[in-house]
Amino acid sequence: MSAREVTTTRVGIVGGGPAGLMLSHLLARRGIDSVVVDHRTRDEIERTVRAGILEADSVRLLSETGVSDRVLSDGDRHGGTYLAFGGRLHHIDFQELAGASVWLYPQTEVFVDLADTRAAAGGDVRFGVSDTSVHDITGERPSIRFTGADGNAHEVRCRYLVGADGSHSLCRHAIPPTAIRQYRKEYPFAWFGILCEAPRSAPELIYNHSDRGFALISQRTETTQRMYFQCDPDEDVDAWSDDAIWSELQARVGANGHELPEGPITGKSVLRFRSNVVEPMRYGSMVLAGDAAHTVPPTGAKGLNLALADVRVLTDALGQALAGDDDALDEYSRRALDRVWRSQHFSYWMTSMLHRHDGADAFDLRRQVAELRSVVGSTAGATYLAEAYTGWPSG
Repeated sequence: MSAREVTTTRVGIVGGGPAGLMLSHLLARRGIDSVVVDHRTRDEIERTVRAGILEADSVRLLSETGVSDRVLSDGDRHGGTYLAFGGRLHHIDFQELAGASVWLYPQTEVFVDLADTRAAAGGDVRFGVSDTSVHDITGERPSIRFTGADGNAHEVRCRYLVGADGSHSLCRHAIPPTAIRQYRKEYPFAWFGILCEAPRSAPELIYNHSDRGFALISQRTETTQRMYFQCDPDEDVDAWSDDAIWSELQARVGANGHELPEGPITGKSVLRFRSNVVEPMRYGSMVLAGDAAHTVPPTGAKGLNLALADVRVLTDALGQALAGDDDALDEYSRRALDRVWRSQHFSYWMTSMLHRHDGADAFDLRRQVAELRSVVGSTAGATYLAEAYTGWPSG
């Protein structure tokens, strides 16, 4: 076996998605070098369809740090959202209630903006690596070992290591189970998602409650739309014809007086979801960020926003730690987890309020409608939804 090619840097980052790339970008703006590795190729990441609702703070982070002008020029600002139940649509006005908006901007585009920014800056980002492992994570010289896309053995030695490598994180699994606590919740349903060529169904998202189950009507562009309906986690996408999918979607939104423009379906998938939180988000010289530390159900549109909020706080903490204040990484964990748990509550609340649960009877469905009426009929209730959805101030 040939000798490993060794690279020395201050921060090693496992995971080249939005969290890892944004962290690398923010560190570079402070003069802190880093190396990012990811087992996926750049093309593989770009072809992964993910959600695309950005909080106002996430948009500011992208635009004000020089990552993206496109988020403002090409993104679609939403000043509110719709809750559909009880036979009609009800609008929640984010601007009026919380003085904020969200932006529809696909996560794929966030990744492209970040990857282009790091490439233009000459950042050390290595896609398509394999056999990745982390070592000496409790010492002062942790490392990442991997086989590069060039087929050679590599090692990145750093002062601090960051696991931003997603929900199946190898970094998280490198931590002894006795050193962390994981809080998990499995949900008994999933989302059947489609991508279709059709006009927009509404100017903003529709969160639809019906006796048949939940549906989410979202957008992608003027001519391409993203929609979901609640299904069984083991649903077979191939068992659903296009006609059957449209019939189910129309039945769910039609119960609330809405009709969807239809078109060819170009993609189908089943999205399972769960809640998971790791405490603490630091072990020795390694910290976790994004989905490596926490996942939320997609109902509250928090996943990407939490990842970006993590690395915004982590940038400060790493700067302080590299200057000698190692305890700053414990404070990072505390601050990040405060937001994570609030997001878990909001996502769980939205999910449980809108989805049909196993064994639900007429009482349960009427109770859900009453809860939704309480939200839209109360300034306090609607304001909570608006503030949580648009994001709490990062300060």
